[in-house]
Amino acid sequence: MLYIIIAVLVFGILVATHELEHFASAKLLGVKVNEFAIGMGPALWSKRKGETLYALRAFPVGGYCAMEG
Repeated sequence: MLYIIIAVLVFGILVATHELEHFASAKLLGVKVNEFAIGMGPALWSKRKGETLYALRAFPVGGYCAMEG
C-alpha cells in the first residue's frame, strides 16, 4: 500500500512540474491562461488570482493548463 501512495505522489509531482512548464511558457509568450489544475474531476480547492483559476482536483491522475484559443 505504501508503494502505491508513493507512486501517486511521485506521479503528481511529475504532472505538476510538466503543467507548470506549460503555464510558464504561456505566460512568457503572453497567452492568457484560464485555468491551471493538478488532478482531474471535481475541484477540492480553487482560487482565482488575476485571470487564472488555480485548482487542486480530486483524482491525482493528471492535470491541465487551459489556455485561451
